Amino acid sequence: MEVKVGPATLELVEGDITRQDTDAIVNAANQYLRPGGGVDGAIHRAGGPAIEAECRQLGGCPTGEARITTGGNLKARYVIHTVGPIYRDGFHREAELLASCYRESLKLAAAKGLKSVAFPSIATGVYGYPMADAAQIALTTILDYLAQNPEIKLVRLVLFGRLAFEVYEQTLTELSHRR
Repeated sequence: MEVKVGPATLELVEGDITRQDTDAIVNAANQYLRPGGGVDGAIHRAGGPAIEAECRQLGGCPTGEARITTGGNLKARYVIHTVGPIYRDGFHREAELLASCYRESLKLAAAKGLKSVAFPSIATGVYGYPMADAAQIALTTILDYLAQNPEIKLVRLVLFGRLAFEVYEQTLTELSHRR
C-alpha cells in the first residue's frame, strides 16, 4: 500500500528490513547501541562488524533520539539507530517518545541529504508497545513530517508479519480518509 504526501511517497510493505535498498534503514536499537535481539540483532548480523564499531564510538542513544552509522554490508548506505520507549501503561510519555523516534530519525536523514528511509515498527516487539497505538503514532508522525518537509521522497514502513502489516494498513487507510 502507498500514499502520496506532496512530492513524497509513504509505502507499507511486509518484509525484512535488512533487505531494503533505501538510502537508510532505521534500527529499533537499545540505549547502549549494542547488538540485541529482534530487528536490532538482524541488522547487526546482516550489516557486519562495521556497524557495531561505529555504534561503540557514539556512546549510546537516549530514548526518543537517533544516531547514524554506516550500513556496513547492507544494501542501505546508512543505519539510523533510534531507541523506542518501553511500554508501561501509556502514562509515562511513551507516545511522545515514540513519535520523537520517527521525527528525529527523519530529521537526521534529511540533514544527511538522504532521500529514502525504511522503518520497522519501533517498540512493538520486546518493548511491548501495543501495535495499533504504535501504528497511529508512527503514521501520523511520518505523514505530518512529510507534509512539512519535502526533502525526503520515500518513507517505507517494513512490517514483520501479516498481522503488523494489516494493522498499519487499516490505520493508514483511516488516516488517509481524514486528510
